[in-house]
Formats: sequence, structure tokens, C-alpha cells
Amino acid sequence: MGDYILSCCTTADISREHFERRNISYICFHYSLNGRVYPDDLGQTMPIEEFYREMEKGAETSTSQVNVNEYEEYFGRFLEQGRDILHVTLSSGISGTYNSAEIAAAQLREKYPERRIIIVDSLAASSGFGLLMDELADRRDSGESMEDTAQWARTHRLLLNHWFFSTDLSYYIKGGRIAKIPGMIGTVLNICPVLNVDTDGKLQPRYKVRGKQRAIRRMEELMEENAEDSLEYSGKCYISQSACFEDAKKLADLIESRFRKLKGKVLINHIGTTIGSHTGPGTVALFFWGKTARV
Repeated sequence: MGDYILSCCTTADISREHFERRNISYICFHYSLNGRVYPDDLGQTMPIEEFYREMEKGAETSTSQVNVNEYEEYFGRFLEQGRDILHVTLSSGISGTYNSAEIAAAQLREKYPERRIIIVDSLAASSGFGLLMDELADRRDSGESMEDTAQWARTHRLLLNHWFFSTDLSYYIKGGRIAKIPGMIGTVLNICPVLNVDTDGKLQPRYKVRGKQRAIRRMEELMEENAEDSLEYSGKCYISQSACFEDAKKLADLIESRFRKLKGKVLINHIGTTIGSHTGPGTVALFFWGKTARV
């Protein structure tokens, strides 16, 4: 096993048990609910189901990224132990946390010149970010060096596909990701927009699908079109969902029936409180490795 700390933040949206099992360290983002600030600590302080129930009642939410001082304190604990660090951040296309991590790392390199700190921008989010971290943990565990693992991440991160749809457009309208008038019309017409993450790690609307069941089928079709080896895809597949497990399960069952060579079952995770503050309840996201770079 590579003797370095592999680290990310909780916006990778995999469970605490999964992080611990894979020996991946993490630092918490923050969110506020009706003005009270909480750590995005994978549902430990507030169960994620309760968070979405509060949103459905109309609770106001906002988020804040990890700041430079928090990164310095977090990284410093490992450096004092004589450990090197490979830290992977949430996409710079949706957060400034990459810059904060880089500033903290630059300051700490002066204090610990004998130690190595590498910061990588995942250009990924939610359980797509988590799927990337799982691959990096595999590479670390195989004995790959920290530098080679970081380079692999930079070279392959754009092959990680993110596709998602939402049955509730109100949070996308509120956050400015969908214009108000088209969003209101879409709600009346039962439109489920299908979005993905582009080469800059930013969210982009791609398709307008009428009805949830059609959206689920369209997600499977997009995986068939874009997955490495199409229906012969043999990698892992993750789904994350915000208070709509049954919809996620329908998609997972469809994928498992179509992609018979998957590496294990489709893993269904929660969309955590940071990402969920912006998507709201009713979002299903699909992640897999693609055969070409994103558009």
C-alpha cells in the first residue's frame, strides 16, 4: 500500500463507513439550515433524511466551502505525523475549495519542506467524486506512488460521467441554474431536465424529458451511449439520490438488467447536505466511467 494520506471532502457523497473501509480521510464542508450552521459530516450531526424533510417544509439552506485556515489545520495534523498528502477537491467548476486547498498547501510546504502535498481538482461532484476516490484508493492499495496516482487522476478525471435529473425544479430555479419562466413552464409540463458535468466541471442542462419514468429510461440510454465498452461495461456504477430512493432503485435495477458485466452491484448513496442544499429533494444522479471525454 502507498504510504501516504489519500484525502478528499465530504462532497464525495459516500458513506462514513465507506470512507473508513477504503482508508480515505475527509474534511467537512458546512451548510446552514434556517440560519443555523452545521458540518456536512455525512449525516452524523443531522441525519440526511431529516435534512431533506426540513427542506420539503420550506427550510432555507446555504453552504460554505472549507476555508484556508481549516485546510491548514487539517493538513497540519498529517504533516506533523510525517505523512505526505494527496488531497482531491470538489470540482473547481462549482466551488472555490480547490484554490483554498492550494493556498493552504503552499503555506504548509514552507513550514514542512521535507513533506509532499499534492492537490488535485477532481472536476467531479457527489458520488462521481466518490467513484474517482474509490479508483484512487485501489491504485494506492496496489502500491502506486502518490505522484503517479495524482497524475492518473488528472489524466482520467474527464472520463468520469455525471448524468442526473430532478423531479423538482424549484431549487434549480432558486439557484439560477434554470431560468425562472422556463422553469415554471417545465414544472407545469412535468419536465425533468437531464443535466451533466462538462469538461470544466460545471453543471450543464442537456435534455428535456417529460415525466420521471422517461427520465429514468433516458439515463440508462445515456449510460449505454457513453459508458466504456457500452453494454459490456465492466467498471463500477454509482447512483446518488436526494430523498427519492425508489426512483434511484428503479434506475439501478434497470442498469443491472442491461449491463451484465458490472463490477459489483450499483451502489446507491445519498446526495449529501452540501450538494443537496442546491439540488433539493427529488434528484437522481448516475456515475460511471466513459469511453470518451465529457462534452
